[in-house]
Amino acid sequence: MKRDALIDSAQSALGWLEENKSQAILFVVVLCIVVAIGVGSILFYQHRQQEASVAFGAAMDIYSAPVTQPGQAAEPGVRTYPSGKARATAANAKFVQLANQYGSTDAGKNARYFAGLTYMEMGKTAEAEATLKKTAEHSDKNLSALANLALANLDRQNGRTGDAIKLLEKLASHPTTTVPAGEAKLQLADIYKNTNPEHAKQIYAELKDKDAKTAAGQIAEQKLQQMK
Repeated sequence: MKRDALIDSAQSALGWLEENKSQAILFVVVLCIVVAIGVGSILFYQHRQQEASVAFGAAMDIYSAPVTQPGQAAEPGVRTYPSGKARATAANAKFVQLANQYGSTDAGKNARYFAGLTYMEMGKTAEAEATLKKTAEHSDKNLSALANLALANLDRQNGRTGDAIKLLEKLASHPTTTVPAGEAKLQLADIYKNTNPEHAKQIYAELKDKDAKTAAGQIAEQKLQQMK
């Protein structure tokens, strides 16, 4: 009975295919197209990721190139820059291009963050702030935290101490791998050293006691000794 049922089902299916041959062929063609598009999209994405990674590496090579001191002879075959600002300017052009061209890739997102940093080194405050804010809005919490830390430093440089404190307090309350709570608290204490020394001491003491085994706790202990 079961065998007869299978045979009947197979015959029924073959009959349907014979009667609806054009529909079946269309279905197969559409399925093949969908699969081809899917595979092509994956390969294209992987290719763009690879291109972006190579471009990011080249930009980082510029950003990490040595700066020569006045009167210092450049080593043959080694790319050097006469100043940090000149180096930042050269790297910034590459980072901005990469962020614009490959903004959806991981390398492109990282490039936008470094574009913000290099804008800071170039003294272009408005461009730095706009670029870092765009990075801070990113869903990657580690990259966002780095951008917010840079924004806090930018606020301090421009006398916006209150804004810097708000950002650092937020970072301390929501620590990430890239910006641990201790790092944010150290920078908070550094601000308060001049405006509210007792509060700075309180922050250092807390770090010293609770994070004694971390670099932040050890730095806090040193800072606390210096303030006595």
